[in-house]
Amino acid sequence: MSIVKIVILNWNGVAHLRRFLPSVVAAAPAGVEVVVADNGSTDDSVGVLRGEFPSVRVVRLDRNYGFAGGYNRALRQIEADYYVLLNSDVETPAGWLEPLVECLDRNPDVAVVSPKLISSEVRTMFEYAGAAGGYVDFLGYPFCRGRILRTVEEDRGQYDDARDLFWVSGAAFCCRAEVFHRLGGFDDDFFAHMEEIDLCWRMQLAGYRVRVVPASRVYHLGGGTLQTDSPSKVFYNHRNNLAMLYKCSSPGQRLVVAVVRPALDLLAALSYLVQGRADNFRAVFRAWRDFIRWHRPLAAKRQTVRSSRKAESRHIYRGSIVVRYMFGRRTFDRLM
Repeated sequence: MSIVKIVILNWNGVAHLRRFLPSVVAAAPAGVEVVVADNGSTDDSVGVLRGEFPSVRVVRLDRNYGFAGGYNRALRQIEADYYVLLNSDVETPAGWLEPLVECLDRNPDVAVVSPKLISSEVRTMFEYAGAAGGYVDFLGYPFCRGRILRTVEEDRGQYDDARDLFWVSGAAFCCRAEVFHRLGGFDDDFFAHMEEIDLCWRMQLAGYRVRVVPASRVYHLGGGTLQTDSPSKVFYNHRNNLAMLYKCSSPGQRLVVAVVRPALDLLAALSYLVQGRADNFRAVFRAWRDFIRWHRPLAAKRQTVRSSRKAESRHIYRGSIVVRYMFGRRTFDRLM
């Protein structure tokens, strides 16, 4: 039987652990270990884990390495066939894990699989971070089955078909350990945001599939670390998205992005300024500053990624979701 480990990365999340971890422990099948990797918390997370969750293994990191670096360091200490990376603000019902493990067992060319993500607060709605699996458009903007830009849909079973797609959320990310490590895991330099989309893209370039199995569902709170439209989130999303595109895109896509994205990001920055959000205006320019400074290491990463590719992704939307959204195409079934 495959060895499966559920790994939750925690940073000062004692309230989330008390609220959500009991469901994870209760729903874990026999033989599946639950591990919490603590990312240098300064609250009482470790004490609460040891006192209230004695069956949970704790891996302690010396400081906060972010989502990407934290998981990379923790998973080097955890042996398994499959890792199930789970946010600390995810509730898991009974039976959620088995369909994911079965998918990996039956499909050796699937590198990562995810459940459907439902809002833990409004359980008839998809959750923003991943919904029923995601895509990117030709300019690199991500969207989901169940969430286009800021429009989140009600879950009526309209996306309950299992399918291959471009990315799945790091909030519930069930992957092959061997593939994760062979491809270098998440990009440490990202720190947080977009790292799972970047890894999913690299998995596809390496010849693997990314899949969602909505027969499995979990309930995600979301926004537990950085609130939507916080300056930090705007900065990381813009910077890491540009870095991902530089590393992974085909020459033709890279050329289009290089011409069009500066203008679109300038418009985004100006829109923040009009809204009175000078902090977010500055965050966009800081993102571009760091992206330009990264040019040399990104070029080396691109050489590594592109030189070893076996296939291009078939799941990049060839249009612009921003344009389609402006013309009223605000749900996935009206887009693709």
